[in-house]
Amino acid sequence: MLMQETIRKFAFAAGIALVTPAVLHTPASAADVTPAEARAIAKEAYIYGFPMVDNYRIAWAFFVDKGGPAYKTSINHLKSDANVFTPADKTVQTPNSDTPYSFTWLDLRAEPMVITLPPIEASRYYSVQLIDLYTFNFDYLGTRTTGNGGGNFLIAGPNWKGATPPGIAKVIRAETQFVFPLYRTQLFGPSDIGNVKKIQAQYKLQPLSTFLGKPAPQAAPKIKFIPPLPVAKERTSLQMFNILSFLLALCPADPSEVDLRERFAKIGIGPGQTINFAKLSPEMTAALKAGMADGQREIDARKAVTTSSVDLFGTRAFMKNNYVNRALGAQTGIYGNSKDEAYYGIYDKPVDGVAMSGAHDYTIHYAAGQFPPAKAFWSLTMYDLPHQFLVANPIKRYLINSPMLPQLKLDADGGLTLYIQHGSPGPDKESNWLPAPQGPFMMIQRLYIPEPAVLDGSWTEPPLVTVK
Repeated sequence: MLMQETIRKFAFAAGIALVTPAVLHTPASAADVTPAEARAIAKEAYIYGFPMVDNYRIAWAFFVDKGGPAYKTSINHLKSDANVFTPADKTVQTPNSDTPYSFTWLDLRAEPMVITLPPIEASRYYSVQLIDLYTFNFDYLGTRTTGNGGGNFLIAGPNWKGATPPGIAKVIRAETQFVFPLYRTQLFGPSDIGNVKKIQAQYKLQPLSTFLGKPAPQAAPKIKFIPPLPVAKERTSLQMFNILSFLLALCPADPSEVDLRERFAKIGIGPGQTINFAKLSPEMTAALKAGMADGQREIDARKAVTTSSVDLFGTRAFMKNNYVNRALGAQTGIYGNSKDEAYYGIYDKPVDGVAMSGAHDYTIHYAAGQFPPAKAFWSLTMYDLPHQFLVANPIKRYLINSPMLPQLKLDADGGLTLYIQHGSPGPDKESNWLPAPQGPFMMIQRLYIPEPAVLDGSWTEPPLVTVK
């Protein structure tokens, strides 16, 4: 049995105000939970919580761990990287290498924050993807949604009740207290980096009080952030449940999830709770670990039949509480865009019954007139497995994208053949070569602002064909 003393209530040293709504009822006694029931609840909690725990790992590395190698800037400040991701970047799985990023993590407890975007040329794609603690993409700014004309946009937390202030083009409300706005600015090529830097220098972030020239409100209580799990342990360590509890304190319970949270509370998961794993019985420890493994098997089963991102990322309303899809999205490529913003075709299935590997040579052929139909741009990016990072190679090419078309060689009929292999296909074909690692790999085909033909399925990415 999971004994009551294994679940202890704790007051966050940070003074985080618990946001569990009054409609949550007192859970049944923990002593009533059998190992079988605990296993079933742990499976649910693992699937539900994995994206949140992985998101927190990245946020910690970027915005909390000031001595860490991936640190970007402090909370409520903005940091732009005037370069694209390379194989040296090991924090975010399956990053794109088309768009230099700008990063911030917003703490909205004290007051809203204002994002200011500059006007940019109509031909350049840019966006701000607004991601909450659940990893829902709850809104967007930029080319597709608000245009390239720029403006001031207010991001408010769940407790803010104000009216739209003067000078604000749009008020966007988040359902969690912390928000990760992820900026992407299209890079047309190496010689274009100076233009990207000029755009990034005009991105501005400030508290609403500063924007209005008024005194700042009382600061929110300082949070004592708990250490995250390393990525290698996220799928096996029971500590993920305590990290989930920590995060749920910053996430008001959606009405559709009240019953779910009550079940979680039966095994010690919820705002203000933590599990003392040292006091669990061997049977209960085994049950919780088995529940995590059960959850991962269900995610893997969904992965086996998933070929694109269309159901993996979006708003809460779009996702319809499909937590398996949300978890698969995080494991396939956390912070993936919603389908209207970007489509991701996933090349990770066996070809001719054999797993994709640099031990073989492949081609991908786009017929004339059948290039990826994207309003902004498209790219095909290589990743190693199992890490899902960019692949180091002698020509430092990690992707092939539509801005590179003038440098690629088209077929005689106007089509395009790409060579996917570890070694060079030869000088006459190297312009179209996407280098692969020696071992297993996957690829993602990205289409930014996809045309309707992509989303309705009338266009699909061409197959990977084995040459040898």
